[in-house]
Amino acid sequence: MLVVRRFPPGLFLRFALVPMLFGGAWAATVFSLYAVADLPFLRVPFLPIATIGTAVAFYVGFKNNSAYERFWEGRKIWGGVVNASRTWSTGVMSYLGGADVPPEVRRELVYRHLAWVNALRLQLRKSSRFFHKPARWTKRRLERHAGHMRNDWDAELTPFLTPDELESVSRNANPATHLLTTQGQRLEALRNAGQLDLFHQIALMSTVTELYALQGKCERIKNTPFPRQYAEYSRAFTRIFVVLVPFGLLDVFADHLAQATTTLETVAPIVPMVIASALVSWVFGTMEGIGDSSEDPFERSMNDVPMNALARTIEIDLRQMLGETELPPKEQPIEGILY
Repeated sequence: MLVVRRFPPGLFLRFALVPMLFGGAWAATVFSLYAVADLPFLRVPFLPIATIGTAVAFYVGFKNNSAYERFWEGRKIWGGVVNASRTWSTGVMSYLGGADVPPEVRRELVYRHLAWVNALRLQLRKSSRFFHKPARWTKRRLERHAGHMRNDWDAELTPFLTPDELESVSRNANPATHLLTTQGQRLEALRNAGQLDLFHQIALMSTVTELYALQGKCERIKNTPFPRQYAEYSRAFTRIFVVLVPFGLLDVFADHLAQATTTLETVAPIVPMVIASALVSWVFGTMEGIGDSSEDPFERSMNDVPMNALARTIEIDLRQMLGETELPPKEQPIEGILY
């Protein structure tokens, strides 16, 4: 997630360069065919094209709002994960804080929860079938930031689980679900051993139920693609409009050709036409791209939910509750991006 106040100029240029170059080059081509090749039928009244542009703007705006809702729901869900994690640890420290309960039991329950947080994060970070092949500069960014991705399954879960439990968890199709199941079984074992009463077991199990619900909400967003009729038609309508714009701009700028007496006067209208077409292409292309980059909030895009940072915040808070002092550092933005 971008956390800088101002959009980085380098990223701004990357997003703007391709649509502006295409729009300008296409406008120059259309103008040349009209003026040099003498193809008057290329000149189209601007009003119907402007009407199409208005409709496309409304359609793209609807898509962007819907895509942002997916991102914001994902962020709210992970806010719930943070709160439920603190509730779980507080319950463990309070209900199992008696002298008859070894500290290792509290540590086991808290650490297994940290394993669940990271397992859920890693499961959601797996590139889905809806994730487009990254562009070249996106691939380079992922390579530069590989050290901050923390996507190694064994490395991320080994600090929180015993080797036998890690092996058992890794064999499951849904490791995060298996970890929550194990938490419930461990609470039952503690109650049978007389270290946890029924009332407190029910209270802790209600937190486990909440964690199941939060995991299910994440999986719903991850496994349900943004409606393709909105995504694909938005992309198609935007491209069609961008292609049509120069033909409508001829209706605005080509009148100067009739009064032209020199070569310079003949080609002069091409400059404002190219600029206007490039700007229109940039605006609509950027609007369409914003929705594309927000529709899957659990991938590795710079616009996604910063699950690494949230998971690290949870780890720091819960390990402090255990009384630990050797804690990992807080996640910091890399080139203005928080993962």
